Amino acid sequence: MNGVAVRRALRELALVAALFLAYKMGRLLVDGHVTEAMNNASAVWHFERVLHLPSEAGLQTSLLSHEWWVRAANCFYAYVHFPATALALIWMYLRKPETYLWMRRTLATLTAFALVIHAVFPLAPPRMLTSAGLVDTGRLFGPSVYGSPDTDTLSNQYAAMPSLHVGWAVVVALALMATTTGWKRWLWTAHPAITLIVVVVTGNHYWLDAIAVLGMIGIVGALVPRPGPVVIPAQRAMPVTAARTPDLQQRK
Repeated sequence: MNGVAVRRALRELALVAALFLAYKMGRLLVDGHVTEAMNNASAVWHFERVLHLPSEAGLQTSLLSHEWWVRAANCFYAYVHFPATALALIWMYLRKPETYLWMRRTLATLTAFALVIHAVFPLAPPRMLTSAGLVDTGRLFGPSVYGSPDTDTLSNQYAAMPSLHVGWAVVVALALMATTTGWKRWLWTAHPAITLIVVVVTGNHYWLDAIAVLGMIGIVGALVPRPGPVVIPAQRAMPVTAARTPDLQQRK
């Protein structure tokens, strides 16, 4: 690897690290709106019932008796989100640079928009809403990502809307689908589908959090150009007329 390639790789590494840092630090900047976040949680919960969306509590209750599956959901929530996104970015950078650029730009734009919504609309997750009837599966069964909201200084737990867990998973799936051929490309949709079920079962997000981020992805998709086909320069050929001119003159 030459010096230019090394500098480019280090620059991209710094940009991706800044993206992950913004994801974490941006949440800290909007922390502290507990009362507003709880009021918004009640409003979102009642609005979902007006829309007749499935009850998150019902889905969680159906799995609470299966401790192994609950622990598996907790582990997925804790250990898959960031590593899966990072691995996808690395693979795209090495194998599909044009798709990598689209993926990075899409993730960065989506995260920036989400942080704005987190600031203007703080939202407590359903596991904190007593009236919702959900429990914090991480604290009950482990592993737990978050500590007590009063003492947790590493994350803002009142930033449920929109769900960047689901949003990033959808972007990862779209990028991988764009670089996979045949019916196997549809297997990548399992990643956002499983992520959606996990964030709901663990009590970390509402259905509306996922619906909101899907709408945002549609907006971001209109702003960030999709990667185009790689154009291979055509080989230079000698002009036919110029090459044959002397021969034609000789015949005359």
